[in-house]
Amino acid sequence: MKNSNNVNKPNFSTWVQFAEEDFLSAKTLLNEGIYNQVCFHSQQAAEKILKAFLKSQRIVPPRIHSLIELLEMCKEKHAEFSALQKGCEYLSRFYIPTRYPDALPGSLPDGLPNLEEAGKSLDFAREIMEFVSEKLEF
Repeated sequence: MKNSNNVNKPNFSTWVQFAEEDFLSAKTLLNEGIYNQVCFHSQQAAEKILKAFLKSQRIVPPRIHSLIELLEMCKEKHAEFSALQKGCEYLSRFYIPTRYPDALPGSLPDGLPNLEEAGKSLDFAREIMEFVSEKLEF
């Protein structure tokens, strides 16, 4: 029998779990030197944790990959999400070029991401994950 207290509680824990798995994947891939995938999974971790927050606010997460659009939706609920702007802008540049080898020539000016970019991506993902996790009520 389900706990009646949880009947109206939005289920966002799966989004959090997927975000955590993407973040762990990014950390693991950094150690393996697969930098383009570090950047991709960092972007995915940020995307999914932002969607978890929206879900926690009883907002159906849109089927988009734009961290900027998701962040704008989060800022409508809590203005302090503005602190994540720089990280979301940085990570947004990696979604398409790290997924498809023939996508948007010149998307990443220097080609595939390097160690520095991968490390920076992981740092921004960590910052976003920690910030949003503090806003979630489990």
